[in-house]
Amino acid sequence: MKTLVTGGGGFLGRYIVEQLLARGNEVTVFARGSYPELAQLGARPLRGDLQDSEAVSRACAGLDAVFHVAAKADIWGQWAAFYGANVTGTQHIIDACRRNGVPKLIYTSTPSVVASGSSRAGADESLPYPARFEAFYPHTKALAEQLVRQANGPDLLTVSLRPHVVFGPRDTQIIPRLVARARAGKLIRVGSGRNRLDVTYVEDAARAHLLAADALVPGAAVAGSVYFISQDEPVNLWEFVNNLLARLDIPPVTRGISLPAARAIGGTLEGVYRVLRLPGEPRLTRFLANELALDHYYDISAAKRDFGYRPQFTLAQAIDKTVDYFRSLTPSSPQPPSPPWGEGGI
Repeated sequence: MKTLVTGGGGFLGRYIVEQLLARGNEVTVFARGSYPELAQLGARPLRGDLQDSEAVSRACAGLDAVFHVAAKADIWGQWAAFYGANVTGTQHIIDACRRNGVPKLIYTSTPSVVASGSSRAGADESLPYPARFEAFYPHTKALAEQLVRQANGPDLLTVSLRPHVVFGPRDTQIIPRLVARARAGKLIRVGSGRNRLDVTYVEDAARAHLLAADALVPGAAVAGSVYFISQDEPVNLWEFVNNLLARLDIPPVTRGISLPAARAIGGTLEGVYRVLRLPGEPRLTRFLANELALDHYYDISAAKRDFGYRPQFTLAQAIDKTVDYFRSLTPSSPQPPSPPWGEGGI
């Protein structure tokens, strides 16, 4: 199978590239950055921008499947930047697949597309998109996911996966940010501390993409569908965080704030950053406050039923592998580079 992975130089994308190569597929990686290490693995690096429709079209020539992983995945930023990367870029991928006769498109979405500001405990894929969004990332990912779902048809089969809180070795986003804030004393528990959420080990998240691609055939239930992906072991968020910190020799989170207070602070900070056009991002936003305080875990029965997804690693094994990796890094060790595009899956 000849494949393309957008965002293949990123965290999840690289694991997808490695697993495709391991089973003998031809892999082209489309990214704005340069990743010579991927060429050493046997992939074909191709530099380009998702917003360049001609470059995307050329990248999709002669393929059997496209894994569209790349996205702008931040809690703050400009609408145009999110829309360009997540919506326009996805439309260019769809157009390029159709123009080149690519039969399969596997899209990395995120459970955040159904984040409505209320708890999502054991929800399944019938949960609707919210009427309004409090952040540009989930809004634009929801728009892109809808484009992918609508594109499904006889000439282009599509499937969208929603892996939640992807973590593991080589993580460049969630754990490094968590560790940096904890070491700086800037990590504060939001809410009661009893909220539960799903997490997904990166190797299992990548494998889910390959399983979905294999099941994506005419007439299959997978075609045109969306699926939550997780380790199928919801965790107490703050116990999970403090366990990781303890194993990395970092003091636990002990300070807390109520969700209403956190949302009020987040809303104020959003206004200040927006009016004054401050660089960087607010330490807290309303969307982030909700994610830190509310339940958000999901029923993955559909993925089990339709394409046989089951985690190959227990949560304990996944945490052990992650901790071993980060403990192996010394202060002078080079950190994995953050990709020019982030990924779905927050």
